[in-house]
Amino acid sequence: MSRVLIFLSVFIVLTACNQQKGTGPIKVGTIGELNKAFENAKAGDDIVMANGVWKDVEIVFYGEGTKEQPITLRAETAGEVTIEGASNMKLGGEYLVVKDLYFKNGYSPSKALIEFKINDTLIANNSRITNCVIDEFTQADRDVTDHWVGFWGRHNQLDHCYIAGKSNFGPTVRVFLKGNEHINNHHQIVNNHFGPRPRKGGPHGETLQIGDSYTSMTPSYTNVSNNLFERCNGEVEIISSKSNFNEFSHNVFFESEGSLVLRHGNYAKIDGNVFIGNDNSKFIGGIRVVNTGHWITNNYFYKIKGNEFRSALAVMNGVPKSPLNRYNQVTDVVVAHNTFIDCISPLQFSVGVNIDKKDVLPASEIRSERPERFVLANNLIYNQNKDNHPIKAYDKVDGVLFKNNILNSEDKSDVTAHGFITKDLQVDQISENLFVPNQNYEDVYHGFDFETITQDIFKSDRTKKNAIGAMVLPIKDNTVLMDKKLYGTDWFSNEAPEQNAETIKVASTDNFQDLLKRAKSGDILSLEPGTYKVNEALIIDKNITITSANVEQKAILQIATEVNAFELHPKGNLNIKNVVLIGDNTQKAFATLDKNMSKAYDLFVENSEISNFKTVLEVSKGSFADTISVVNTTIKNSLNGFLLNKETDSKGDYNAEFVLITNSTFDHVQNNVLNYYRGGYDESTIGGNLVLSNNTFTNSGKGSEILIENIGIVNVDISNNTFKNNPVKTIAVLWGEKGQKPVDNNIQNSGEIKIEQNLKQKLMY
Repeated sequence: MSRVLIFLSVFIVLTACNQQKGTGPIKVGTIGELNKAFENAKAGDDIVMANGVWKDVEIVFYGEGTKEQPITLRAETAGEVTIEGASNMKLGGEYLVVKDLYFKNGYSPSKALIEFKINDTLIANNSRITNCVIDEFTQADRDVTDHWVGFWGRHNQLDHCYIAGKSNFGPTVRVFLKGNEHINNHHQIVNNHFGPRPRKGGPHGETLQIGDSYTSMTPSYTNVSNNLFERCNGEVEIISSKSNFNEFSHNVFFESEGSLVLRHGNYAKIDGNVFIGNDNSKFIGGIRVVNTGHWITNNYFYKIKGNEFRSALAVMNGVPKSPLNRYNQVTDVVVAHNTFIDCISPLQFSVGVNIDKKDVLPASEIRSERPERFVLANNLIYNQNKDNHPIKAYDKVDGVLFKNNILNSEDKSDVTAHGFITKDLQVDQISENLFVPNQNYEDVYHGFDFETITQDIFKSDRTKKNAIGAMVLPIKDNTVLMDKKLYGTDWFSNEAPEQNAETIKVASTDNFQDLLKRAKSGDILSLEPGTYKVNEALIIDKNITITSANVEQKAILQIATEVNAFELHPKGNLNIKNVVLIGDNTQKAFATLDKNMSKAYDLFVENSEISNFKTVLEVSKGSFADTISVVNTTIKNSLNGFLLNKETDSKGDYNAEFVLITNSTFDHVQNNVLNYYRGGYDESTIGGNLVLSNNTFTNSGKGSEILIENIGIVNVDISNNTFKNNPVKTIAVLWGEKGQKPVDNNIQNSGEIKIEQNLKQKLMY
């Protein structure tokens, strides 16, 4: 009898345990089966999506798991379940886990791809997205706004994911604080790899936004730690913190054209982060400071060459009695124990001061309040090439206390303070991009609450030994700043395999277009001497080079009536070298699609001739070129030149990032040689780059009052050009406030280059 009782007891216990843990993996192969599994889900269930393509699926995952027994939705094999087409996912309930999924080849049919709520009452808490990839899951129309991960509720987590390639409006990841159930949320965004976000050419291209202007005074307590931000170039704000008590620690920002921005909200902690720039870009930034109560400690900045908004440390002026959506005064901030290596003028104060613009801006935009009760102490600045201007101040710095900062260059800044000490400082290279002083400088300033800075950037104990700068010696020999293997998923790599470019010989019109269609990205089409009649548009949807086999006998592309020569598609990269393009004044030499230019394109023209076209380049609204480069090229006998002017709604957008025209000739272009436009008062982007250098412009602009339109473009270089016999009153209007001025141009019978100091623009906010 006792044996029977023991058997029954064991059976009951095992059965209860099995019920608690679920019934084992529940494999589903269709959306119907998946929905059924959700309906019956209980704590501990393991729902497994069968390998394959799940297309046009809107997944609504509701369940009530527990901390010990969450409900899991996962791929049968990590990375082998792809979510494609018009698809999205919503979560609601408690303790849900989504893992191992691959989102690609699609877009969200709603405002979010993944959202931690189903509706305003079914909200997810204590839930997690992990080991997933979202790759170029972007809208076909770049003007459509969405975000890829939307945080609601409390205690939710995004970790070990790879997320990259968003090119349309809206932050990649966004935290919402609209309602008491979403504040004090303690969300965790950790151990992710945020891969390249391409330049957007307008605002609203953040990688991460926490809160917004109108909830910016609420506590969020979101933690963003141990993430890699790799070439996140969407706009000036890589991270936009717009709420209180957020923490940003031990993240790496690698060659990302923007900054970690404390845009709204107070009491942020920024500790132990790494900002890596390079010698090629002046748009890579560091940390921008607005508002109150932040502690910025133990951060390492390397080769940050940006200025003002994109400087290594940009401390802004505020607006008196600022509305929520503008700039509050910086007060009660501590910046201590940071290291700046080979950065240009890394410390910039009163950035954005604009008192001189009161004639063109309303009072709500005038930033006149200087930082107050600001402590800058125990920081280390080293430059291999001497930088005698470590500080830039655009206003007085009477509210800043400088203490025990050391540098290796003599400080000749307008701001000189006893708190900057020049020493014979030497550094040693430990690993790639990591340079450390060859000795500890232990004369640290002990300010109020500085005893709370208990560790350095590598988590060494400062309470036992302390030093100026971000690190305390000794440093372990194998220490590195960035190991990509530590971020993102355990199954995906964004390292593209090398492709061997093939040179394809083209000898006749008959096979030209066919060979172009069949060519792989990176291939070169080499045209034998002769005339190639083009009767339909040449589609460019990959990286392709078209060149002449014999530079002395350039191949001629003769374009049929009303046929655009080249049609530029998303991700198209066209290189034209040593080629002659001839139209009959009815077509465009280059044109984008009329719509759905979801991703950027590039156009490079070198040593070529373009003549007799209606328009050389015409683009569509929403299209965006990263680079348009014209070198050693002749453009003549055409109605219009380059028309990059379709973003006319004055919201800060523009049609190309870099327009570089050098050593070229323009003759008898009837209207604008170039119309490159950006409208709206916006400071969140690079703002466009125009270089016109060593060119000759003759007999052009007859049908236009101005030869070169460049309204609103921020970075303009017009130098060493010749303008001769162009029947216009104005060659160009430069924006004086941005430092634009003509240099060494030869102007004969061609009007003048004007300078307008403060350009009046439409407010966007």
